Amino acid sequence: MSPVEIFADHTYRMVLLGTATIGLVSGALGSFAYLRKQSLISDVISHAALPGTLIAFLVCVAIGVDGRSMPALIVGAIVVGTLAVIFANAITRLSIIRIDAAMAIVLTLFFGVGMLILRTITNGDYPGKGGISSYLFGNASVITISDLITSLVVGGIALALTALFWKEFALRTFDPDHSRVLGFSGRRVDLAMFTTIVIATVIGVKAVGLVLMVAFVVTPPAAARQWTRTLPSMVACSAAIGAVGSGIGAYLSIVLGGWATGPLIVLTLFVIFVISLLAAPDRSVVTGWRRRRRARRELLRRLETEAAVAEGLR
Repeated sequence: MSPVEIFADHTYRMVLLGTATIGLVSGALGSFAYLRKQSLISDVISHAALPGTLIAFLVCVAIGVDGRSMPALIVGAIVVGTLAVIFANAITRLSIIRIDAAMAIVLTLFFGVGMLILRTITNGDYPGKGGISSYLFGNASVITISDLITSLVVGGIALALTALFWKEFALRTFDPDHSRVLGFSGRRVDLAMFTTIVIATVIGVKAVGLVLMVAFVVTPPAAARQWTRTLPSMVACSAAIGAVGSGIGAYLSIVLGGWATGPLIVLTLFVIFVISLLAAPDRSVVTGWRRRRRARRELLRRLETEAAVAEGLR
């Protein structure tokens, strides 16, 4: 099936555009979590988004609104995901528990609550509950125009917030002490930054699922870091890798047929990451090996020269 034929089909077009949008936003905003060495935070958010979406579903059903409304589910996921991030950082701030352990605790807590709510919805008589469990693993084929517009609007807001607070985010990421000296509130900057990361994570709930969204937030920045040296170039490169990798993975799932879109996108992003590790001009594994080999040769040459000089002095 040619790209022209794919874009002529409404369902396939929505799959490609929807996943590419998710990859672009997640890749760009995931750069800050990667650079702050808190990549696991995307896993916390994705698992905490489960109870958020389910609570939003129940609220919508209670007030007589479509429980599977994409905007409502995203709002619920953003609220609960942000609370999970705040909770994890509060545990670290108020105790001796490190951030990695705190994130693991919060992840399992929120995901456990989400599974209990999911069981309640599955066993209960709730209108529109069919397919609600697919948010665990996603289903890109059900993306609608309204879903795509919602992802574009919400993702655009997150990117706009990042551009607006670029200086604060950059200082907080690379030099938090200097950020405090300049008068920036660390908690407020963190809240704004992690809120954008939450948005980047939850917009892919419907298409990719909560379980696989962590790959969209972590893998593109990890690959982009091999090619870039500055924050703006890394964010741009990560966004491009996320969009292109997602588009290629979605295209392969359509062409191959019967293959889940989310896992194929994750595998595509992983291939791009491996290529980056091996082929990036300055940071690749091959380049590092050559530098170490060159350094060993220079060291041996210098030792041989010194030995020859010492022998001549005798």
